[in-house]
Amino acid sequence: MSSLAPSAGLARPVRIVTRLWFATPLWRRILLGLGLGVLAGLVLGERAQDLKWIGDLFVRLIRMLVTPLVFVTVAAGVSAMSDPARLGAVGLKTMVLYFGLMLVGAAVGLGLGALIQPGADVDLAGVAPAPLADAQDLAAVLADIVPLNPIAAMAEGDILAVIFFALLIGAALLVTGEDGRPLQKVLESGSAVLLRVVQFVMELAPFGVFALIAWVMGTSGPSAFVSVLRLSFCVVVGAAFQTFIVHGAVLRLLARTPVLPFYRDIVDAVAVAFSTSSSAATLPVALRVAQRNLGVSPAIASTVLPLGVTLSMDGAALYVGLLAAFSAQVFGVALGPADYLAIMAVTAMVALGAAPVPSASLFLLAAVLSVIGLGPEQTALIVGFILPFDRPLDMIRTVPNCTSDLAVAVAVARMEGELDFTAYKERPLE
Repeated sequence: MSSLAPSAGLARPVRIVTRLWFATPLWRRILLGLGLGVLAGLVLGERAQDLKWIGDLFVRLIRMLVTPLVFVTVAAGVSAMSDPARLGAVGLKTMVLYFGLMLVGAAVGLGLGALIQPGADVDLAGVAPAPLADAQDLAAVLADIVPLNPIAAMAEGDILAVIFFALLIGAALLVTGEDGRPLQKVLESGSAVLLRVVQFVMELAPFGVFALIAWVMGTSGPSAFVSVLRLSFCVVVGAAFQTFIVHGAVLRLLARTPVLPFYRDIVDAVAVAFSTSSSAATLPVALRVAQRNLGVSPAIASTVLPLGVTLSMDGAALYVGLLAAFSAQVFGVALGPADYLAIMAVTAMVALGAAPVPSASLFLLAAVLSVIGLGPEQTALIVGFILPFDRPLDMIRTVPNCTSDLAVAVAVARMEGELDFTAYKERPLE
């Protein structure tokens, strides 16, 4: 009996800690992991690389859910609409809002670049050019939306193609009526099950966020910002402006909702966006947050948010616009009003095709810089200069991508009468 006493004595504090851990709201646990990750990265330095596998495992778990969740939720959401005409109305409002917000993001980036002049006195001597991928023409991008093999598109994680196929299935179910009800029930059940799996995976978020932040701080750290201090400052200020002022205006003016409940209840999704630098990895969490915390109906959330993964890139538009101003200053190109308008338009259009993965927006620069007469060689130098410390900046600019998706979902739900205003205002139960 005496040999069992120590283990019995240890079990009680473990139970207390476990109970306290799960009694703490998830967003607080994620913020705790983030804070501890910063400290661990500063203390461990390069040794924090050994923690990265934990963060990678968390990201893999999230990304594992993206493709099946997109297909099931989009198809189920479209089929749940009572009127086929509403699908077109919801899609049009979503597209207009996303494109408009990207135009604003590009304008914010250009404005900050013109005001703060981050490229002034920057010397690119000794910078190794980064290889640039060949840009796809618009016709090829549009053709790729239609999958030759839907199953292959799912296996390859081609989100736009999966969304297109899911929209077709959902629309067909919507007009089929009673004969399609069995499949509709399967999709609705699958959506509920996958969102529950997301809830399970999110219990690991504090540990994944801790590992990813520790890795970034340990391998990059604050010193990574020193050589591009003004550019980093512009990214932080621009992301904050887009997140709180621009998206706050969407909530107040279009959704006619208070902003504080929104920012209070999206912490889970923002923390995942920040730590993973991936809009795709954030989608499962954003779907859960929109429905559970913000009161957005499943039909609207499952239509608007998956589209946002590839069509809503506020942060990318802001960053590319800022880098266009930065590049013009580095190479001594004087920009006029017509140049600014052209950069805004091209930036918003190329951001539509940005892959929802880390650092993808850097490789959109060639199309934008060609507008102001800078060639591939000069673009490669800019990318080579930025790329070594792009990861921390990418984490920052992924946040407005996430808040844009959720703000547009709330606005469209409000316009369509699909927002539970009581659930939106109340603090969600943990």
